[in-house]
Amino acid sequence: MSLVWKLLRQHISIPQFAGFFFANLFGMLIVLLGIQFYYDVKPVFTSGDSFMKPDYLIVSKKIGAGTTLSGRTNAFNGSDIDDFRQQDFVKNIGVFTATEYRVGASMGVNGQRILNTELYFESVPDEFVDVSLKEWKYEAGSREVPIILPRIYINMYNFGFAQSRSLPKISDGLMGMIDFDIDIHGSGVNDLFKGRVIGFSSRLNTILVPQSFMDWSNARYAPQSTSQPTRLIVEVGNPADERIAQYIDRKNYEVETDKLDAEKTTYFLKMTALLVMGIGLVIAALSFYILMLSIYLLVQKNAGKLENLLLIGYSPSQVALPYQLLTILLNVVVLVIAFVLLLLIRNYYYTVLEILFPQIEGSLLPSVVTGILIFILVSLLNIWAIRRKIVQIWRRKG
Repeated sequence: MSLVWKLLRQHISIPQFAGFFFANLFGMLIVLLGIQFYYDVKPVFTSGDSFMKPDYLIVSKKIGAGTTLSGRTNAFNGSDIDDFRQQDFVKNIGVFTATEYRVGASMGVNGQRILNTELYFESVPDEFVDVSLKEWKYEAGSREVPIILPRIYINMYNFGFAQSRSLPKISDGLMGMIDFDIDIHGSGVNDLFKGRVIGFSSRLNTILVPQSFMDWSNARYAPQSTSQPTRLIVEVGNPADERIAQYIDRKNYEVETDKLDAEKTTYFLKMTALLVMGIGLVIAALSFYILMLSIYLLVQKNAGKLENLLLIGYSPSQVALPYQLLTILLNVVVLVIAFVLLLLIRNYYYTVLEILFPQIEGSLLPSVVTGILIFILVSLLNIWAIRRKIVQIWRRKG
């Protein structure tokens, strides 16, 4: 075995192996970075609210549609809702109910007040809110109200208030840090409540409360007031069904947080990631060719001496082993350095993602699994190709 190592060291070409090393490293890094970036960024475009199913659409009338100086509003009447319900693509439909009274709210984090303003609540039927009924429950007279906040509130806090005052950033796992005081007054009655935040919404730009609280509070604080809904929540079988877009356009409605645009963005992201990974795989394949060419040249230079080793009793496996170990060692070094560079690059862009989307949760598992699979595949091909070359020499002298 030592004789084979001596032959290998005598004719090894540093430039050839350096070319393989850097080409393989570059190709491996592009493939891993493409996969990792895709899986890190994908949730930004595809993740929905955990309490709302992805096949729910929020529909409203376009501003100005049906609105005139004569007093017509953008509210949905009974015939609008019935017509919508009769469409084949609709599985279920519900209405947003708004408060008919005045609401003042004060929000804080760890005792630090960050918001003090008037606002309003909305609610939807409970079957459209996918949370435990134990959490999404209100009993008449209770002073604690479960609420779902728009994520934009938390983004404003994280980007501005928290950074300027060195306060902790809020994520989904830290929503218990939020203090939410509610002051309701109407019909001569004034009451204080505590809001318990159970989630954040990227799809709803409103503060959502249970339907039971909305019904009770409207009856208590605004018993004489009624209004028609201005937004609908619609469950559909397939959000990409072209009939939905046709109906929405025909009725001059609009869909909030357009899911078709999100799907197009995700498709573009996927195509871009596949293109980048394809380029990386081509570079990796070329580096594999460079390595095999280098190994074949080494074997060819030592062909006569290797034939003598085979004739005196060395097996093809023993002769091929040093060349195989050399390629495996190079592949291991490439994989390790590629992972190190990937971590450095990912730490740079993932820090920005975490600032923009505190709720994002990424994992290195996709790139780690891909890297190991590529390493195993390339190493097995190297071992097979080298052994095949040695066996050819052995058979020629057999």
